[in-house]
Amino acid sequence: MTGRLERVLVRPPAPEAWVAWRAYSWRSEPDPVGLAEEHERFCQLLADAGAEVVLGRTGGAANPDAIYAYDPALVSDSGAVLLMPGKEGRRREPEDMGVDFMEAGVPLAGQVRFPATVEGGDTVWLDQQTLLVGRGYRTNAAGIEALEDLLPGVDVIAFDLPHYHGAGEVLHLMSFLSPLDVDLAVVYLPLMPVRLVELLRGRGVELVEVPDEEFETMGPNVLALGPRVALALEGNDETRRRMEAAGVDVRVYKGDEISRKGDGGPTCLTRPLLRS
Repeated sequence: MTGRLERVLVRPPAPEAWVAWRAYSWRSEPDPVGLAEEHERFCQLLADAGAEVVLGRTGGAANPDAIYAYDPALVSDSGAVLLMPGKEGRRREPEDMGVDFMEAGVPLAGQVRFPATVEGGDTVWLDQQTLLVGRGYRTNAAGIEALEDLLPGVDVIAFDLPHYHGAGEVLHLMSFLSPLDVDLAVVYLPLMPVRLVELLRGRGVELVEVPDEEFETMGPNVLALGPRVALALEGNDETRRRMEAAGVDVRVYKGDEISRKGDGGPTCLTRPLLRS
């Protein structure tokens, strides 16, 4: 998850989707013009970093969450695994993304079927053979078992996520953990499972800690553009300072519309397809 990002899928905002912002629990009504402008600039930052940006346009016309391309699928060495979101309104997205994958020449390696649920935000590749998975309100035990079946040879390690604000508000594994390099990650320690902290430290992963006041503003949600090169939501200045002190080149984007209103940071907005 920290190799140089070479190819990435994004889903541009569909103007007609924003009438459903309340139904999808967005914090406030988004501005369609601002959404489009911010998303375009976000894509340009990805391209400036050397990534080929693939636009996924299948479906999503009535779903504002479709902009968050990370959740409907997981990409492995053998191809893409279509997941099954725990959020009911997002359960058509994997099929739509499957079409986008086929058009982009990405092979499909399998699919998680309901009642098993898994969202991409609950999955973190620690290395090529180790997948960390958060068991919470969006990813259930059956979904974790499905991943074990679909990814033979991969060590799937599950961790219970905290209740925090409950089932009505999304809390993913990646809400408090983002890899920055093979030996570096940015984290919000107060919500981290003890076993996860012990695993990371046991593997020599240095932890950059997000301060309390920057957790709710998605300080831990950071996209690695390459080893120790990160794209982060602007405004989390102390988290940025701490990452830079750890040798990370931090680039920021404006996300008042595409991120803050829908609670989706730079990782959520992307589905990496190829890294080197």
